[in-house]
Amino acid sequence: MTQDKPRTRILPITVIDSPQPVPQEAHVHHGDPADGPRTLGQPAPCLLFVADTPISEAEIAREMQHHRAATPERSRADAARALVVRELLRREIARLGLAAAAEPVGRESAEEAGIRALLEREVENRVPSDDDCRRYYEQNPQRFRAPDRIRVRHILLAAAADDVDGRCNARTQAETLIAELKTQPHLFADFALRHSHCPSKDQGGELGWLQRGQTTPEFDRQVFRLRQGLAAFPVESRWGYHVVCVDALQPGAARDFEQVRTQISDYLELQVRQRELQQYLLSLQARYEVRGLDRIEAEAA
Repeated sequence: MTQDKPRTRILPITVIDSPQPVPQEAHVHHGDPADGPRTLGQPAPCLLFVADTPISEAEIAREMQHHRAATPERSRADAARALVVRELLRREIARLGLAAAAEPVGRESAEEAGIRALLEREVENRVPSDDDCRRYYEQNPQRFRAPDRIRVRHILLAAAADDVDGRCNARTQAETLIAELKTQPHLFADFALRHSHCPSKDQGGELGWLQRGQTTPEFDRQVFRLRQGLAAFPVESRWGYHVVCVDALQPGAARDFEQVRTQISDYLELQVRQRELQQYLLSLQARYEVRGLDRIEAEAA
């Protein structure tokens, strides 16, 4: 009796600094040549080649819109690398005759199907063992904890972000309330009802248990650094200034290995496959000589 071949799991492998899986990344950015820069009748210069195939500056310019970066040079380099990868994969698919045999799945294009078939054939899909997963779990305990939680009350002294005088007054009022609450903490609910511009004033300023990411980012960053008790300074946010009291802190409990086994397995499989994919692309670059990419990358450094 023969065993069925294990079904290959499809993971979102990415290259060339993109969130897109390889097939989509290599296909999705084909554009209308008319969208490229005008050259007044002259052909766009070519400084980049994969074997005997030129990749013009016009093609790179069209591709740059899909690779946002801090500088135009970095965007150009990312676009050039994407086009090189696409051409390397196209050539290897043609050499191995995979295009005709690759059947598109779902909404895949023929090109995407060819790339998928190539990578399934050439890049080994290694599933990490249980020992691998457990070793990673034991070496990275801080990554596998439930979220920290805090229980918070606040009084919001509202002021628009562009109201300089209003924000100064709100901060001064918050400092005054903090000074009074240091000696009379039992007045917090009363102050919230009288002064707060948040609907929580009807519950004494109570926000309940919070996890990271549940509030405005700048408020979130500050309150999770506070110790238990009344904050000694106003907490600023886009809404104004907050008088904050942390009533309880609850560090996240460690998660059992069984709870995170699948998460670890997927992560390790993805990391291994990414490394093997990069090695495979380097081997293709050695087979089909790439000229000009190093210079473009150097200009972006």
